Amino acid sequence: MIKKFLFAILLLIPTLFAGADTVKFTMSGPSVVSIGEQFRLSFSLNERGSDLQLPDVSNFDVLMGPSTSQSSSIQIINGQTTQTVSFSYTYVLRAKEEGTFTIRPASIKVDGKIYESNELSIQVVRQSTQQSSSAAQTQSNQSSTSALTEISKDQLFVKVELDKRNVFKGEQIVATVKIYVSPNVPITSFGEVQLPSYEGFWTQEVDIPDQVSFTREAYNNTIYQVGILKKTILFPQQTGKITIDPFEITCLIRQQISNQRSFFDSFFDNYRNVSAKIVSDPVNITVKELPSQPSTFYGGVGNLNFSASMDKTDAKTNDAITLTVNVSGSGNLNLIQAPKIEFPADFEVYDPKTTNKISTTTNGVSGNVAFEYLIIPRIAGDYTIDPINFSSFNPSTGRYKTQSSPNFTLHIEKGNDEQNATVTSAYSKEDVRFIGKDIRFIKQNQYQLKAKAESFYGNPLFWLMYLIPLLAFIVLFIVYRKKLRENANLLLVRNKKANKVARKRLKEAENFMKQNKAEEFYEAVLKAFWGYLSDKLSIPVADLNRDKASATLETRQVQQQVIDEFISTIDTCEFARYAPTKAEGTLSDLYQKSADLMGKLEKQIR
Repeated sequence: MIKKFLFAILLLIPTLFAGADTVKFTMSGPSVVSIGEQFRLSFSLNERGSDLQLPDVSNFDVLMGPSTSQSSSIQIINGQTTQTVSFSYTYVLRAKEEGTFTIRPASIKVDGKIYESNELSIQVVRQSTQQSSSAAQTQSNQSSTSALTEISKDQLFVKVELDKRNVFKGEQIVATVKIYVSPNVPITSFGEVQLPSYEGFWTQEVDIPDQVSFTREAYNNTIYQVGILKKTILFPQQTGKITIDPFEITCLIRQQISNQRSFFDSFFDNYRNVSAKIVSDPVNITVKELPSQPSTFYGGVGNLNFSASMDKTDAKTNDAITLTVNVSGSGNLNLIQAPKIEFPADFEVYDPKTTNKISTTTNGVSGNVAFEYLIIPRIAGDYTIDPINFSSFNPSTGRYKTQSSPNFTLHIEKGNDEQNATVTSAYSKEDVRFIGKDIRFIKQNQYQLKAKAESFYGNPLFWLMYLIPLLAFIVLFIVYRKKLRENANLLLVRNKKANKVARKRLKEAENFMKQNKAEEFYEAVLKAFWGYLSDKLSIPVADLNRDKASATLETRQVQQQVIDEFISTIDTCEFARYAPTKAEGTLSDLYQKSADLMGKLEKQIR
């Protein structure tokens, strides 16, 4: 019992220490601010602490703090309840001078033990003229609100950034497409995108979130909201100067279209979405030729490692043996060719099978590629496969690195002639030959004979095959003549196609509704109804009006309620064209009402 008790204590001690190590104390804040800007420096702790010691922040003015808050959450998973508590401490600081400053770790005491936070680096930039004018304009918009001026290239632009521009052929380059947005430019969404062609490169896309996440970043002494639109790994396949085409994207920006004149104007939407097309500058890359290549170079460029192994060295004739060559590391793994290996003449060798386990991240392409050689020994004996040499070029050192495998000694014994070598279908070569089985014997199995069928010529099916095409031709001829007569009657054709044409125009109205183009929406609805009645009632559009349309619909036995709905829809559209601000909120309802009304008219017009 004493031994069991001591053993339980020994098991409990690591658990207690592990619980103590779960304390997390982190410091967070913006990565870049401007001189005079106020910002928050926050500390978070997942345990109750005391005696918070703030590091040296003499490069900033401390305006307030610390303000403390506490939050807790309870989770029940599989009947087990866990509670998480979080404590936060917040200071408000203000930047005083330009430069990059490192805030050393803060410390706090938890259960008598001192814990330190992480370091934080903050860049302070001088407020540019653009930022000053933007701030002044923002304040003006909050008071008297003038219309947003035309957006300049300094307020909204896109860049294609490369981690390096002078590389060797085959060396990987990380290309990042970033959009820079001034804080006073409200982007609502993105439209059309035209990606660079990356001609002269082999490319590999990096998976990034579809939702663009913006962070603060300083560029040319100005603070922008920066988002990553695209990340691509490039591998140059030619030498010399290569130009990357510009990246183009269309942004929808919310702009004010009128000044606020009274209190009631605040109830109406005085903004519109403006389309702005931005284009990046072309980027040039200088690609150098690789030095003189050794004979064992198979296209590998990067920080690569090489190894080779064999699944077995003792086998029998006609047994399958697999030699695996593995290349791992970071670089152009997808472009590496299978090494050439000299095998004994008595071996039958299949084309190598390639297996890739490659991941593409923001740091580049890494992983491993394996080449599997399937060999079949045909004659017994002892064989030696010479060491395999593999050379790769390392751009960081500018030199080739040659690695070698050990030599492989094989002992092959004579096997059974009837033995069948196991070969997977993944290997591209003819099936393994069976030595001594080239002669195929005559099959002596008894087969059941069938009576000779009657002649196909002259039977009913033979004549039916001639009759069916003839009947089909007659039917098609009759239908075609009927269509010709109907098409000759222009009014009849317009009557039949009236609903289809009206639906098409309503579809155009739906597109204008989605784009929030009210005037074009109402005009499209009017054209749909007047055009429909013109085609359906055989009345020219120029002669149509409310009274004539109502009278004609009554003669066509259309219900009075449907006629009243038609007149109401026409009045609403024509009135909204002259007073758009009064009806913008009813676009969706009016569209649904118009679609339902079109269906009623189509059913009731005789």
